[in-house]
Amino acid sequence: MTQHGTAWWKSATAYQIYPRSFCDSNGDGIGDIPGIISKLDYLQDLGIGFIWLSPVFASPMVDNGYDISDYRDVAPEFGTLEDLDQLIADAKARGIGIVLDLVVNHTSDQHPWFQDARAARDAPLRDYYIWRDPAPDGGPPNDLQSSFGGPAWTLDPQTGQYYLHLFDRRQPDLNWSNHRVRAEVHDMMNWWYDRGIAGFRMDVIDVIGKEVDRGITTNGPHLHRYLQDMHRATALGRDIVTVGEAWSATPENALLYCGRDRQELSMIFQFSHITQSWDEEHGKWKPKDFDLVALKRVLNEWQAALAHDGWNSLFWSNHDLPRAVSKYGDEGVYREVSAKMLATVLHLMKGTPYIYQGEELGMTNAGFTRIDQYRDVETLNFHALQMAAGVTPEAFLHGACANSRDNARTPMQWTDAPHAGFTTGTPWLEVTANYPTINAAAALADPDSVLAHYRRLAHLRRDLPIIVHGDYLPLAEDHPQVFAYQRRLAGQRLLVVANFSAAEVAFDLPDRAAMRGRCLITNRAARDVAEGRLTLSPYEAFAILS
Repeated sequence: MTQHGTAWWKSATAYQIYPRSFCDSNGDGIGDIPGIISKLDYLQDLGIGFIWLSPVFASPMVDNGYDISDYRDVAPEFGTLEDLDQLIADAKARGIGIVLDLVVNHTSDQHPWFQDARAARDAPLRDYYIWRDPAPDGGPPNDLQSSFGGPAWTLDPQTGQYYLHLFDRRQPDLNWSNHRVRAEVHDMMNWWYDRGIAGFRMDVIDVIGKEVDRGITTNGPHLHRYLQDMHRATALGRDIVTVGEAWSATPENALLYCGRDRQELSMIFQFSHITQSWDEEHGKWKPKDFDLVALKRVLNEWQAALAHDGWNSLFWSNHDLPRAVSKYGDEGVYREVSAKMLATVLHLMKGTPYIYQGEELGMTNAGFTRIDQYRDVETLNFHALQMAAGVTPEAFLHGACANSRDNARTPMQWTDAPHAGFTTGTPWLEVTANYPTINAAAALADPDSVLAHYRRLAHLRRDLPIIVHGDYLPLAEDHPQVFAYQRRLAGQRLLVVANFSAAEVAFDLPDRAAMRGRCLITNRAARDVAEGRLTLSPYEAFAILS
């Protein structure tokens, strides 16, 4: 596995597909693998190098596939194993790799391993999961809380012990201290590698080293040994990419995961830029006002931390997060120009950029106003908890409208046909109401669309080494409206300037950043010079290469 240097995934643009919501081929209202296959030409034209495919494995779908009951089969609503093999082959023929979602912190409670484990205290696979006796009062063994709300322990009446689940109670946590569990996971990963996949995105991988009796859930003392064992057992000799989801990662510990000599992961998803806008007590359900200076501080810290080793994953959104243009831009008058601005800033930084499906169209948050419109298990769990705690329905819905995971999960908007061309049936989740004007067909017909802008960025990354390898130098770090930085490589300079506001802004460019050159990309009028005082239009962004 290539860990550094000219690794193919450094110059690639990634694209995340949430299969349930991407494209439905058979009219049952649920996206599927044949639907994805039908859109591969669209993704090839966009310039995608690899697709991160959210789980398509067999699952009861309590958490939309993140509760897996069989790691070596496909959920019927998504298709068959043969369909997935076809997707891998057809994508490869177009120069696109398929990266599967590795969900191995937990399984479904319907997985045969758990069915065996819960049968008796001396069951052969009992130690595949984490069990504890009740506390003296009969309650949970300790006060660990689930990320989805409520205790992280559920009593199993059949054996009189509690099992651990850091997420939903139907997602019991695997016991990674058991070498047999690790061997099962490694064997399964190699099975998929041998089928031709390009790598894995690893779900909540920073929690597999948990030590619950010590209250440690993330960054446990054995985490990195587990990841190194995994690398040795599965990745050596393979030209693949691995990216770990690590909510607890910091600039200080990032290189433990992805340093060139660590032999663990290619890169990680970190979320410091996401959580800095959450309320200290209520989290994402009570979001703070947007603060560009705070956002820049986090992103610049990460660029510095991985400047000479490791690698950044660059993203605004994913299946768990709100739509980028709704969160950081303007989903109204300046939707298109602000969507292009966000793309410009992100894709010209150092790291591998990830496009979440529909982001390239400037899709917006769902705009749901009633709790019965939501389907996400996390949103519904927290709604029940917060209603019981006395939070008003209006206050909760305000937070959910901003940050519920369902904002990213509304069906992909392909056309202005009913249900946005996603399905001929009834979609599993309502389509966002603005699909008649925001859709792929309209974008493909417009040479100046948000989609066309993303396409240009993907091709620039593929063609220009300065975007992949250049040093990153932040500019105007305390400016409340402007995000600016330089990239430098072998005598070349690339200047990126972006106005994050709906107002015209006068910006004094630092003397050291003044330059003339070729305008690589812009969402307004092209510039060939940047020096002295610049007057930036609302949400203007441009990049100049000299």
